[in-house]
Amino acid sequence: MTVKEERIAELENTIAEPAFWEDQERAQQVMQQLSALKAKVQAYYDLRAQWDDLHVLRELGAEEADPALLAECEAGIQTIQRELDRWHLDLLLSGKYDRGNAYVTLHAGAGGTEAMDWNEMLMRMYVRWGERRGYTVRVLDSLPGDEAGMKSASLMFVGENAYGYLKGEMGVHRLVRISPFDSSGRRHTSFASVEVMPEVDAAEEVPINAEDLRVDTYRSSGAGGQHVNKTESAIRITHLPTGIVVSCQTERSQIQNRASAMSMLQAKLKELQLRAEEEEKNRLKGTQQDIAFGSQIRSYVFHPYNLVKDHRTSCEVGNVYAVMDGEIDDFVSAHLIWSANRQEGQGQE
Repeated sequence: MTVKEERIAELENTIAEPAFWEDQERAQQVMQQLSALKAKVQAYYDLRAQWDDLHVLRELGAEEADPALLAECEAGIQTIQRELDRWHLDLLLSGKYDRGNAYVTLHAGAGGTEAMDWNEMLMRMYVRWGERRGYTVRVLDSLPGDEAGMKSASLMFVGENAYGYLKGEMGVHRLVRISPFDSSGRRHTSFASVEVMPEVDAAEEVPINAEDLRVDTYRSSGAGGQHVNKTESAIRITHLPTGIVVSCQTERSQIQNRASAMSMLQAKLKELQLRAEEEEKNRLKGTQQDIAFGSQIRSYVFHPYNLVKDHRTSCEVGNVYAVMDGEIDDFVSAHLIWSANRQEGQGQE
């Protein structure tokens, strides 16, 4: 029996306890963990069965000198290799919050309508990526541009490894294209910043004093019919000591919006705390590190050629339209490998 199968047995025994369902929140967490473990174990046995079948197929193809069977075997091996590569990436998710949910906040840079349109394009890219991955993607807040696009937006990605995969997206993203808003057809460069934060467990929450908060209510600006237009259900919370502002307007009630906004504030404060600890550690080590947030990490070029390039990992993808449709796994994988190699190198110093 594997370690995961032992853990499955433990969780099933927990579920069988008479008082298990009395704590609904804990019960839901246990059920989600059990479901995820069972899926991983089943995937392992499925992959083993595929490998055994390919072994038999290869022997048969060699005996009969059948090129079609050998080609089918080769295709099957490549499929298994891709799955093993994905599992390898999962092993690189060793950070404290990597396995959990993630908050993503996007802000348009300078450049008016062009930058706001780029910000909305990025938002769609991440939503499409999350849907492809099977995550639940919630738009917590959004501020439309004056003419087009999006000034800012806050998203939540709910699902296993969401933060671990998305954390490498934090930074400034650069767009180069012929602007659809320029009647002269000139090339424009636009910027948008992406902030990624982990959802914080209750036991890890940063203490917040009520007197440090300013809470404002307002009418939601998004779609939602009469309820959105007539009630001040949207919440904006300002953390006075740090100046951090969070807002939520997409839940059905003010209470729900406040809870979501507080959860996002906790995530931002935790990220601030972790960043301060990392900067102090680097100061004590006497090393100079690049500041992750605010540095240009990736360029998306639509003109004069099509290319998306990550400036940290040198990963390049020629199909910019596929990337904008959510196909960013190459960049996610490259960053995880690059980050692991970097940490290994620092550990050897």
